[in-house]
Amino acid sequence: MPLSVRLDAKTESLIGRLARKRQQSKSEVIRDAIGVLAKQEEKGTEKKRPYDLVAHLIGCVKGGPPDLSVNTGEKFHQLLLERRRKRQ
Repeated sequence: MPLSVRLDAKTESLIGRLARKRQQSKSEVIRDAIGVLAKQEEKGTEKKRPYDLVAHLIGCVKGGPPDLSVNTGEKFHQLLLERRRKRQ
């Protein structure tokens, strides 16, 4: 099916170089590029956020202090003070 696309000179030149290098027509290069882009998009929609990569781990540990996320700034400050005292 014919399709017309307007390209700037730089992009047209790039497609021409790729076509010569790969010994393909410009149309084949463009079709391949669209196929690669489509595969990347499909992969990208599966898991985008870091949360999605570790979601199966969240909440799987039992035990330990229940207030680990409370006053973390103060706890970190106290930890640094203790380390400082040990060095002196």
